[in-house]
Amino acid sequence: PPATGKDTATGSDAIPWRCWWTMAELPALLDRLGELRGIGREFVDYRGARHALGTESLRRLLAALGHRVDDPAALAAELESLEQRDWIRVLGPVVVLRGAGEVHFTVLVPLLPTIRWRILTEQGEVLEGEVDPARLAVRGERGVNGLWYRRLALPVPALAPGYHRLELGKDDGSALAGTLLIVAPPRAYLPPALADGGRAWGPSVQLYSLRSARNWGIGDFTDLAGFAVEAAELGADLVGLNPLHALFPADPAQCAPYSPSSRLFLNVLYIDPEALPEFATCIEARRLVGSPEFQARLERLRAVPFVDYPGVASCKLEVLRHLHREFRATADRERGFEFEQFRKKGACDLETYALFHAIQDHFSAAGVAGGWPAWPQPWQQPGGEAARAFGEAEAEAVDFHAWLQWVAAGQLEAAEARARAAGLRLGLYRDLAVGPNGGGAETWGGEDLFARGATVGAPPDPLALQGQDWGIPPYRPDALRESGYAPFIRLLRANMGLDGILRIDHVMMLMRLWWVPVGRPSAEGGYVHYRLDELMAIVALESQRHRCLVIGEDLGTVPAEVRAAMSSWGVFSYRVLMFERDESGRFRAPAEYPREALAAASTHDLPPLASFWGGSDIELRERLGLFPAPGQADEERLARGAARRDLLAALAAEGLAPPGLDAADTVPGPATRSALATAVQCFLARAPAAVLALQPEDWLGMETPVNVPGTHLEYPNWGRKLAADWPDLMARESVWELATMLRRERG
Repeated sequence: PPATGKDTATGSDAIPWRCWWTMAELPALLDRLGELRGIGREFVDYRGARHALGTESLRRLLAALGHRVDDPAALAAELESLEQRDWIRVLGPVVVLRGAGEVHFTVLVPLLPTIRWRILTEQGEVLEGEVDPARLAVRGERGVNGLWYRRLALPVPALAPGYHRLELGKDDGSALAGTLLIVAPPRAYLPPALADGGRAWGPSVQLYSLRSARNWGIGDFTDLAGFAVEAAELGADLVGLNPLHALFPADPAQCAPYSPSSRLFLNVLYIDPEALPEFATCIEARRLVGSPEFQARLERLRAVPFVDYPGVASCKLEVLRHLHREFRATADRERGFEFEQFRKKGACDLETYALFHAIQDHFSAAGVAGGWPAWPQPWQQPGGEAARAFGEAEAEAVDFHAWLQWVAAGQLEAAEARARAAGLRLGLYRDLAVGPNGGGAETWGGEDLFARGATVGAPPDPLALQGQDWGIPPYRPDALRESGYAPFIRLLRANMGLDGILRIDHVMMLMRLWWVPVGRPSAEGGYVHYRLDELMAIVALESQRHRCLVIGEDLGTVPAEVRAAMSSWGVFSYRVLMFERDESGRFRAPAEYPREALAAASTHDLPPLASFWGGSDIELRERLGLFPAPGQADEERLARGAARRDLLAALAAEGLAPPGLDAADTVPGPATRSALATAVQCFLARAPAAVLALQPEDWLGMETPVNVPGTHLEYPNWGRKLAADWPDLMARESVWELATMLRRERG
């Protein structure tokens, strides 16, 4: 603000922005607007160096938030409106408390003689009273357009955790304002199995990567149930999974689980058609699947080392359409009622999702590729006449996609039940992606909720030296908050399995996201901030309601505020061996890992242990052109050699170094590689971290990565299968020996 104005909380004679913009350069307007919009003007990179946000990047980010950045007069008016908004309105859209507290509200001076308050609790109770505003604590005051406003603190009694409604009114009964009052529990849920020092472990798999002699070329929910039962037999307490979010049946090549059509629903390619009751009675489906031609297609799909998504989709959807017709023709009353109840529970979200995919099927068949932005304009809104008319005319097509979600949800629920019955105490560990695909069902009709002109990514870091652009649109912080966080609450509820675990990918998104202006490189992006306190409170509340442990993926550039909030709210950290090193390069000893954490040797974005040791990941990245400057690949090889030496030293300090293994030996024999993997997993098992996740790729000595950050078409991400059928893998003597060691080390 101009130096002539008083403090924004108490001043009354600050020069209005609509007047003073003519006295300053446009960048000053942009700076102040960026500050109010939560756009960081600088950031600290992974090396600790500070970087300022350029003016052009700021312009583009403000434009993505809907501002008219080329019109100074319009900018000045928008800025004045933002400056005044929280003073002019009595209550904001949401207030978060942890137990009892105070709610700030704003009133005009002179004050009303009496203000009535009423709280409608989520449990149906009504609490009410009245206060003399002159007796309330003053938290600030300000003059706006010749009027004087005062911010007061209303004491609120202790309430049960939940979503309540606070309403303020005058003594004549007329309303002043209302707000969503979110009362959070002290912390997120901690499973009894992890209380009092309890520790757990389990394998973490990409569901699509599970091979078996019976699946259709992709791991499915039947595989998941069987794999989880076998894991429980080994003594595991959890099975970790990739995001199970809904993708694009009409465009199955879009297979990235972190760029889904919708995070509210499930990937229907994980359905096992043969497990449906209708398969036993549908003559057409059984005849089709039993034909030599179809069986040959399945054999080819099982044999290839990467999932053939178009081939899998072609087989499954052809059969599932037969089974849907069978269901509609023969379903008994109970089964039909269950489906109708599922549709009612899914409400608008499910109907929009099903309509979207029915329309996408229609346009895909007509040769129109892509999501809703590629459709003709009349179809780009779910509430538009074109979409409504299509839904009425093609009700069966819409019903099909809703039915697929019901089937998928039922099979996943059955897999979870089998896992628990087998003794998997922490159940399934699911993953929540940062955002949806910009052309999918979740963003269709949500243009006001998601930013236009920017996508989410990451600044340059060791994983991607050029930075990353994930191509997914971010939530607008202002729109999300004005909605009372309803979309975020629905998202958590859709992904928190009861008595399970939820991993929040890139948990820093609860505080800030790296927005990349469309068409610009990631390095020209900037951080846009969200209300960490409010989002964490919602996470904790939903965690308790679902009895769901929450793990935040806090890798990369992590602000201290995020780690502090995670610790305060009981959200577990995500500690990966490769990053757990001090400034000298020394790998932290197991005893140095935090208690409230998940420990892992690697992730889906990192190479398996065998690849890390041999350096094949560096060779692959060099072939793909992912080192932006000459000599960086050689620097990486030198650093990897040092990492091997440091890792061996850490293992030796624990008495775990494989005999005869030298850091210079990048191509050890199979037995030595297996011994190295066992030593590393034993090393991590000793950590006090409550949860340990292991990758079956390391049990198999695999080198091929799941995903190469910074690539799209250059590498077949999200398709690599495991090198062996999972029933064979889980029966191997080496796996049972590893499990025995893990049970001993984990207590």
